[in-house]
Parts: sequence; structure tokens; C-alpha cells
Amino acid sequence: MSFKKKISIPYKWQLIIILWVAYFLNQGDRQVFNVVIPLIKEDLKLDDVQIGLVATIFTLVYGLLVPFAGLAGDLLKRKWIVFYSLLIFSLGTLFTGLSSGMILLILFRSIATGGGESFYYPAATSLISQFHKKTRAMALAIHQTSLYVGIVASGFIAGYIGENYGWRSSFYVFGGVGVIWSFVVLYKLKDSTPDKEGTKEPNQIPKLKEIFKAIMAKKTVYFLSLAFGAMVFVNIGYLTWMPTFLHEKFNLSLSSAGFSSMFYHHLFAFIGVIFGGKISDYYASKRKQIRMETKILGLLLGAPFIYMMAVSESLLWCYIGMGFFGFFRGIYDSNLFAALFDVIEPKYRASSIGIMLAFAFTIGALAPVILGWIKTVSGLDFGLSMLSFFYLGGALLIYIGLKLYFKKDYYEEI
Repeated sequence: MSFKKKISIPYKWQLIIILWVAYFLNQGDRQVFNVVIPLIKEDLKLDDVQIGLVATIFTLVYGLLVPFAGLAGDLLKRKWIVFYSLLIFSLGTLFTGLSSGMILLILFRSIATGGGESFYYPAATSLISQFHKKTRAMALAIHQTSLYVGIVASGFIAGYIGENYGWRSSFYVFGGVGVIWSFVVLYKLKDSTPDKEGTKEPNQIPKLKEIFKAIMAKKTVYFLSLAFGAMVFVNIGYLTWMPTFLHEKFNLSLSSAGFSSMFYHHLFAFIGVIFGGKISDYYASKRKQIRMETKILGLLLGAPFIYMMAVSESLLWCYIGMGFFGFFRGIYDSNLFAALFDVIEPKYRASSIGIMLAFAFTIGALAPVILGWIKTVSGLDFGLSMLSFFYLGGALLIYIGLKLYFKKDYYEEI
């Protein structure tokens, strides 16, 4: 007689596991480039502004395509969107390793990888929201942790591979793994609404005009999107230039700079996102605006630590600043789209994510090239310290949206 019991994981949590790995690769592929920037610059004879331009075009392509990705998530099968997104951005990463100059970097890195990645998040997040209602913030928070782990792991792994086997090998490894996982997604992922726990949604496909009208009627969305733009500007600037900052200012090796620049920040962001998701889920039934308030708190309290991280002459205090910046970034991230869903009906949510991401990444696209220019004029520490003001501006925007429009825009989900 066997005493072993088969462990059955409900599909809604299997979904989180499958998408967690996919998002890990999404963010890992994105960070590989940032970690090996010094090696790419030396090998391809590029300057800081040119490198910043490659990153800026990547983000701009992402920002321009993500509204279409959101619409696709509401109109098409999301399983296939996630599959093709993962396959295309992984192939883009793989072929980035073949680049011999700036043109090919832009083609494979900025356009193929950026375009492929843009279609992942709206479809994946909408799927998670569809299968999780009472556990929505926690499910989205767990999914968000893959961003932190992906960036930290890729920072160290890509730096190590780059130092020992060349920067091209970093792209081959991450791209190859992504191609393999895309077929796991194709095999395992479902694209049907759950029929239990009251989570079944109507199968009616909304019209394009109806989608835009419903989303743009909610003024709260404007303020959440602009605030997210401020946050993404900080995030992209940090991810692009922080490894180089530690490498040049504190003379860390590439692998050490790649790991340290991401580890302390994202370790505490991991803690913050779980804490924020748990707290907001608990109070959401008692206090409708709690998700908005949580986001304000994360930005407001994170700003001083961004400044501290950038201006500190001590590596220890720089790490402390990065850690607390990460914790409060996690608090914000825990309700990144859960707050948006408080004002948007389920059938429009993928599109609303696309619109919000478009706002954010169009603004954030400017960060790499602007910081690259500031680096040549005033130094990277000055440029990074100025990012703290974007966090303060984002907190103010959410506060205005909360006070003026949230009560009217709130969607009572049954």
C-alpha cells in the first residue's frame, strides 16, 4: 500500500508558476544588456550616448506597441499572445549576440526584443486577474517577484558569463532558455475562464470603440498612468546605468556590479511587494481606496533613499539606500495594476494595462539617453540623484487622482 498522496495544485496557482518563469525570462533578457554595457562599448566602439540610445529605442518600441498588445489581450486568445511574445523576445535576445554594430543592436535588441516583450504583460496580467479575485493583489504580487528575481539572477549570471566567455554568450544563454520555455507555455497554458469560485466571466468580445470609450472615461486612469510613467523613468534609468555606476565609482567587477546593483534593491522589493499585496488584500473590502494609498506611500517614502543611494560616498550606505528604495518600490508594485482594476471592468483590463504601459514606457524611454548625456556633463551620481524627484511627482499625481476622481470612477466588482 502506498502512503504517498498526490499533491494537486489548483490551476489558478499553476498559472502563476508558469507565468512566473515566463516573466523571469522577460525581465532577465531585459537586464542582460545593461550588465554587459562596458563590454559592448569596448568591443563595438560605442559611446555612452549611443548605448543610451539603444536602450531608449528599446523602451520606445515597447511603449508604442504595448497599447496594441493590450487590445490584443482583450480581443484574442491570451495563451497564444503569451507564447508568441516569449518566443519572439527570446529569439531577439539570442540574435542580439550576433550584433556587429549599433544598427544590428537596434534591430535585434531594441526592435525584436522590445517588440516581443511588449505583448507579454497585458495578456499575462489579464489572465491572472481573470482567475484570481479575492487573491488578486497577492497573485499579482507573486508574479511581480519574478521581475526582481529575474533581474538579480540575470545581473550576476550575465556579468559572469560576459567576463569569462564574452558578452555575446550572455545573450545566447538567456535567449536559448527563453525559446525552450515558450514551448512549455504552449503546452501547459490554458485560455479558458475558470468555472468555479464565482470567477466565470462573460465571453462577449467588446468592440474597439467601446473599449477606448470605457477606459478613457475614467479620469483616475490618467493620473495612475502618468505616475507610472514617473516610476518607470526611474526604474529604467536605474536598471540601465546602476551596474555601470557601481563599476566605475566603486571599482567593482562586472559580475559583482551586476549582482550588487540588482540584489539589494530587488531583495527588499520582493519583501515589499508581498507585504503590500497582503495588507491591501486584507483591507480592500473595508477601505476601497487602500490600493491607491499604498501606491502613494511607496513612492513618497522611496524618494529619499534614491537620493541617498546616488550621493553616498560609502558603498555600504549606497547599498542601504538601494535596499530601502527597493522595499518601497515593492510596496508600490504590489498594487500596480490591482489599483487600476479598481476602476476598470474585467473585459477592458488588458487594454487598460496596454494604455497605462504606453504612457509609462513612452516617458521612461527617455531615461537611458538623458542619463547617458548627464553622465558626460555632470556625472552619473548627479543624474541618479535627480530620479528621486520623479518619485515625489508620481506620489502627487496619484494623490490628485484619488481625491478628485477615484470615488466616481470606482468599479464595484461582484
